[in-house]
Amino acid sequence: MLPIVAMLMPSWMNPEHLLTWLGDWALWGTLLVVFIECGVLFPILPGDSLLFAVGLFIAQGTIHVPLWLACVLLTVAAFLGNVSGYYIGRALGTSLFKNPNARFLKPKYIEQTHEFFERYGPRALVLARFVPIVRTFITIVAGAGKMDPKKFFVWTGVGAVIWAPGITLLGHALGNVEFIHKNLEAALILLVLISLIPMFVEYFLARRRKRNAAGGPSDGGPKHAAPKHAVTNNQND
Repeated sequence: MLPIVAMLMPSWMNPEHLLTWLGDWALWGTLLVVFIECGVLFPILPGDSLLFAVGLFIAQGTIHVPLWLACVLLTVAAFLGNVSGYYIGRALGTSLFKNPNARFLKPKYIEQTHEFFERYGPRALVLARFVPIVRTFITIVAGAGKMDPKKFFVWTGVGAVIWAPGITLLGHALGNVEFIHKNLEAALILLVLISLIPMFVEYFLARRRKRNAAGGPSDGGPKHAAPKHAVTNNQND
């Protein structure tokens, strides 16, 4: 194992180590991880890299499961994880967001996520699939904001179909590439870093919007506050 892997992640966050340790239960363990990461309040798990590794292991014959079956099961796990997160948020509401010093569930995230839905509509549920941590958090906020269940099921289902099979198929396609096979640890780390790019981009854009808002309108005219809408008001998509 490369030294950099040991420095960057614990063994349970290393997909290759985790799948090897699970042995014949590799796919079932992956289903559990995907389910938990997609909505059960534990976002620090190897989602993208684990899906990639599963596809790669199937291509190499290490996981003895048909690719189509793995994709179907992973899609179901991702969908059910999001549904669980939605109903956790719907049942507990904003009580999850009362501690301003909380690591993930800060009160300001309610407004920020509403703004995210305002900008992208329900499509936010698809985009968030590809952002670690956010894919766990956004389903809880959607539930707390009382997003229409039917609309939530449709869009989170679309996200699950694109995300889970998409990354698994990518891993399968590259599974027999000699360079990837010999540099698996580095490839997995690169995948994790790439998956973090949207989160960093959104962070810097949010900071820029905050600075622009603090500076006021350039024409010196009055500044009008935009109305705040709940998630349920996104009916235009």
